[in-house]
Amino acid sequence: MLILPVTLCTAGAAAVINFWLGLRISRLRLAEKIFVGDGGDDRLVRRMRAQLNFTEYVPLILVLLALVELAAGTSIWLWGVGFALVLGRILHAFGMDGWGLGRRIGIALTMITMLGLAAYGIYIGSQYQQAAPTTVFKIGPRL
Repeated sequence: MLILPVTLCTAGAAAVINFWLGLRISRLRLAEKIFVGDGGDDRLVRRMRAQLNFTEYVPLILVLLALVELAAGTSIWLWGVGFALVLGRILHAFGMDGWGLGRRIGIALTMITMLGLAAYGIYIGSQYQQAAPTTVFKIGPRL
């Protein structure tokens, strides 16, 4: 059985964060009695954008994390990358509520995580040496 522990833990944490982001929206909707759209409420717009931003970046980063972990193996630095992503997304959510520093740090951690995994994935992929293909068919002139 193949298990990718860093990716699994990071994806689990991401699911909890996504639930929390949705819960924050739902609670605000109930408090403000806004059941469809944003009702022109700036705080609701910001919270909706925080969750949408989460769904724009996190799935791709989780795919990159899984592929790098599969290709290079589990390592302490990969745990750090997963932690940075989770921390960045939490800070970004608080930043969208008005804590500007949290938003900037969250964005930076997300982008560094994504670009770092992308670069390392490209590097790993470019180093792969595949053996010559084998076939059951004979190609060439008949003798």
